[in-house]
Amino acid sequence: MVGVLICIYCLLMIVYRYYFVRLPIFIPNNPLPSDSVFFTIIIPARNESKYIERCVHSVFRNRFPLHLFEVIVVDDYSEDTTPDLVRNLQTIYPQLRLLQLQDYPAIRVGQAYKKKAIELAIQQSKGNWIVTTDADCEVPPNWLALMNAYIEQYNPVIVAAPVMFFNGKGVLSIFQQLDFLSLQGITAASVSAGFHSMCNGANLAYRKDIFEEVGGFSGHEHLATGDDMLLMHQIKKQYPNRVGFLFSKDALVYTEPAKSWNAFLQQRIRWASKADKYREKKIFSVLLIVWLLNALLTFGLILMLFQQLSWISWLVLMLIKTISELYLLTPVARFFHEERLLAYFPCMQPLHIIYTSVAGWLGKWGSYQWKSRTIQTGTSAQ
Repeated sequence: MVGVLICIYCLLMIVYRYYFVRLPIFIPNNPLPSDSVFFTIIIPARNESKYIERCVHSVFRNRFPLHLFEVIVVDDYSEDTTPDLVRNLQTIYPQLRLLQLQDYPAIRVGQAYKKKAIELAIQQSKGNWIVTTDADCEVPPNWLALMNAYIEQYNPVIVAAPVMFFNGKGVLSIFQQLDFLSLQGITAASVSAGFHSMCNGANLAYRKDIFEEVGGFSGHEHLATGDDMLLMHQIKKQYPNRVGFLFSKDALVYTEPAKSWNAFLQQRIRWASKADKYREKKIFSVLLIVWLLNALLTFGLILMLFQQLSWISWLVLMLIKTISELYLLTPVARFFHEERLLAYFPCMQPLHIIYTSVAGWLGKWGSYQWKSRTIQTGTSAQ
């Protein structure tokens, strides 16, 4: 069984690499902004006093006409000075608006605070295009100009774009960077191929009317996560040939990595918690294959430690897995200028298979901490 899974897994890595390397770097035909696109940038924020100013400043440093975008920060019951900092920023930026969920008691939130924040902002937005990012992110100066040019050039209805962690120090930072590189490579490749839908809400844009046409977050409105990939899947079902990926280093958004191993695991459990909610069979099948392979290799590691399995057999399987993943990661790391990280990749493999197995299991049967709240996985909000 492990042999079959390894073969399928290697084939997946080959396919993902093929579609990643054939992605052309986006070069605008016409870099001048079009008045037909007005962006509403939505930034949900909860207890983000450490980062919210950096995020907002980076948006307004964009080389893009101020009359063609607005920024809405939605405060999600922050317990720190986040809303006060946004109010101070409003004195600098007239295009900045602040909404607070606490001012809308009629909104039934359940566990889906972020989705309700985005929905509220969309209801009050002026833009015909919605762009989402996170409060701990920093966006590049040509971000909106490139989004605008991509929309004019390809006429998509939803556009994903690259995201990467800020560089940090230590084993945790390296591990997260490597893990996220693989996710970003698969995201770009899957959208390029039209194979399945993947994206990251820290760098995502979609037409407002299309969001409303597909019912917004209906069908998964009770889930705390899925404001990006589950929404993309809904849109892709209706418009399979109008999903785009803005493949450009100048569109790269940076976000903060987890600051501790526990925070990292909680984040990955949150991401894994929506795995069985996908109605798209292709992506669910891929996630299942990945989890099964890592779970079996983790079980094999335990057997090896108790001398119930040959360490040579286990190492051979790990070597095959590592080589296939490096085959994908090499061009991805080159795109992100992170080739130096690849030297650490083989020694991170035992930790990777364990965390993937644990996060996948707890994503289905456990709970996680997010923004100082405890979220039950698989539980519907009432």
